[in-house]
Amino acid sequence: MTVTLITVEIREKSVLAQDIAGLELVAADGKPLPSFTAGSHIDIHLQDGVIRQYSLCNDPSETHRYCLGVLRETDGRGGSEAVHQLDVGECLEISDPRNHFALSDKAEHSLLIAGGIGITPILSMAQALHANCTSFELHYCARTKERMAFREDLQASEFSERVHLHFDDGDEDQKFDIAGLSQAPDPGTHLYVCGPAGFMDAVLDAVHKGWPSEAVHREYFAVDPPAMDSDDRAFKIKVASTGEVVDIPADRVAIDVLEEMGFDIPKSCEQGICGTCITKVLEGTPDHRDYVLTDEEHAENDQMTVCCSRAHSDLLVLDL
Repeated sequence: MTVTLITVEIREKSVLAQDIAGLELVAADGKPLPSFTAGSHIDIHLQDGVIRQYSLCNDPSETHRYCLGVLRETDGRGGSEAVHQLDVGECLEISDPRNHFALSDKAEHSLLIAGGIGITPILSMAQALHANCTSFELHYCARTKERMAFREDLQASEFSERVHLHFDDGDEDQKFDIAGLSQAPDPGTHLYVCGPAGFMDAVLDAVHKGWPSEAVHREYFAVDPPAMDSDDRAFKIKVASTGEVVDIPADRVAIDVLEEMGFDIPKSCEQGICGTCITKVLEGTPDHRDYVLTDEEHAENDQMTVCCSRAHSDLLVLDL
């Protein structure tokens, strides 16, 4: 699977908040960067083959730069630490932007909810909605003011009256009312949430019964590492291009077996949250275990994340 990469240069690096670095990337050849839509992210290729995904937080109308906000995760897998060590003038290879967290064109009003570093795609959404004169409100939750990236930018923005800031260490009356989301929304309202897994789970649990599933959109940055289930069973994958059939044991994930067979499938998170390894399914029924595809995409069963998903059918035919 061939992946086209773009070489970019770090034009600016800043401190956005405690433990959050801001990067402004421009094309190394000076040309415009590929256009993107609000909610998009890019892959950043770091040393030793490490690939990490970061959301674009700038205005989608801009093609002269990509802006990122990266939280240093001291207990992570090392990607954010590597990004925080990058300097102005360094060059990186990145992917084209892709979007698994897009704004719906059916929304009459958008409720944007961000927790912590989850503000990055939400900020891009707010800018796009404001530019299109579309109704929205933004709720941004953080532990403290010192940990809230883009706080001053939001307060000074043209849409500041639509922005509500909430702090864990603040007064009770300013904290975000997650429980209040359980009430059914007005028709045409769509909800978008991004942030730490626990925060997102609380929001999604609150809206589970009262909101139509097609009106709820989410993007995880991290989840608990997937565990093998004792009920998992073996299945087979047929490679469409060659007819080769590969056995996937009950205690192994598909992408690892396929890599050993010589198939080069891009991967990064290995948790089903980034979409890097999404592969087209030509026949069979996947057992979806990802967090990136929507319920509707799961129902279509024509693609899957081979890093974590398995199969309900005995055989899957993949477009490899």
